[in-house]
Amino acid sequence: MENTLMNRVMALLAFVILAGFVGILVAYVPRWDLGIMVAICVALAGWDIWHVAMGHKEDKH
Repeated sequence: MENTLMNRVMALLAFVILAGFVGILVAYVPRWDLGIMVAICVALAGWDIWHVAMGHKEDKH
């Protein structure tokens, strides 16, 4: 039980760090094409965390 909670916390921490890094990148390089790619990247990472790390879907790898 505690291991699952630790995995969720670490997944959320990794997502926050990713979002912060690409947010700083977009802030210093304000290009619309970069913003689209960052939005896609963050959306895919968020989808993966929601479905796999939060236990909404079984990881079948």
